[in-house]
Amino acid sequence: MTTALSAAPPGPATPLRSRWLILAVLCLAQLTVVLDNTVLTVAVPVLTTELDASTTDIQWMINAYALVQCGLLLTAGSAADRYGRRRMLVAGLVLFGVGSLAAGLARSGDQLIAARAGMGVGGALLVTATLAVAMQVFDGAERSRAIGLWAATSALGYAAGPPIGGIILAHLPWGAIFLVNVPIVLVCLVAGLALVPESRDPVGGRPDVGGVLLSTAGLTGVVWAIIDGPERGWTSPAILGAAGVGVLLLAAFVGWERRIAAPMLDMHFFTDRRFVGAVTGVVLITFGSTGALFLLTQDLQFVRGYPAWEAGLRMVPFALSIVLLNLGGVATRLIRRLGVPGAIALGMVLLSAGLTLVTHVRSDSYAVLLTGLLVMGFGCALANPAIVEAVMSSIPPAKAGVGAGIDGTMAEVGGSLGIAVLGAVLNARFAALAPVAVAGAGSYPAALAAAAGETERGRVTDAFASALVTGQTAGAVAVLAGGLLAAGLLRRAERTR
Repeated sequence: MTTALSAAPPGPATPLRSRWLILAVLCLAQLTVVLDNTVLTVAVPVLTTELDASTTDIQWMINAYALVQCGLLLTAGSAADRYGRRRMLVAGLVLFGVGSLAAGLARSGDQLIAARAGMGVGGALLVTATLAVAMQVFDGAERSRAIGLWAATSALGYAAGPPIGGIILAHLPWGAIFLVNVPIVLVCLVAGLALVPESRDPVGGRPDVGGVLLSTAGLTGVVWAIIDGPERGWTSPAILGAAGVGVLLLAAFVGWERRIAAPMLDMHFFTDRRFVGAVTGVVLITFGSTGALFLLTQDLQFVRGYPAWEAGLRMVPFALSIVLLNLGGVATRLIRRLGVPGAIALGMVLLSAGLTLVTHVRSDSYAVLLTGLLVMGFGCALANPAIVEAVMSSIPPAKAGVGAGIDGTMAEVGGSLGIAVLGAVLNARFAALAPVAVAGAGSYPAALAAAAGETERGRVTDAFASALVTGQTAGAVAVLAGGLLAAGLLRRAERTR
């Protein structure tokens, strides 16, 4: 490999005076995109009633956004490099704003699903363009801090979605959950047009239409199978068929990219050990951390009895600690001192330790949960920016959009797998412990509804609580193992450079 593959992207020759204001705009756009992954969870009862939505409709209302976004991330990153990162940022804001307006005004389940899919297109452009623009605007140590704040914004959005959705629903109709995005998008659009400089890959090349079609269809098939696998059954024909076709299409995508002159994803990147280690690290880390946090939210809602918005509110210290540690530059200094592999290892050790604490030290007091969340937040404040930096610094500067697309795609795949696999561990353990009378109920709420009398409901709750401990323990082990393996791969790659 040439040295360019391992070099960090150069910043502007003269640092822009408005660079921190630009970052604020980028983070606000990113926050809005991430919020819409979780904000809808508290609106399920209202949507079921007002739109006469079935369980399948509700699932598609929630999943259409993430599914479309994940399927298009590679394409969006490539488009940002080819056609201009500022241009794709603006296009993403427009599409996301129009989709949000359509979602807020939807009067049927089908309309809302279509609007959410449209928001996913805009979201894919924004996730890739915001990170790619930040890589071009910042340089040196400031770039590490900017990446940290961008990554911290995602964590804040993940945790803040349910409480923000709950607050909106307490005072306004459900459509306001989406309509609130519109003024935010307008602010970002005006500021982006005024402040963000244009940048693109100087080589460019012809559009890779074959790569776009193969990667989008392949990723959509694989991710849909992962998301719907727990619901339909991993051995159902639909899941096996979608996964199989998706894998075949992705294999065809690899073959196509190796043959054409201007590929959207240069397969030679995968001969760079640091790139391979970084990409593997994204999957491993998001697998463990997203799956573990998903189980923790189940614990807060179903075992500790908090409604979705209050569970999200109690998770906010986790996200705020990540933001504050990156805003104050603490995380950046530690990453610089420890190195990227060391920061990833320490971060995942802390995340695993915090999750173990909240899982095995049960208390009615919030103090134990708060302590565990702060330890977890410290861990994510180190590991998340470090792994993003590892990916972005292992590709050529001109391919910043592609790098952002790869990072986003691997994070989505890893997170979806984490939720699916650790959720399967939870469900298997619950099925083994649940009373015989509710066997085959399929979920904790269904088992609770099927239970006869308070005594049996208590046994169902105890079984689910015990299953959650098993699942969260498996999540803590996955976090630790994935983090250490990722750090080891990156350390080994650094030694062989």
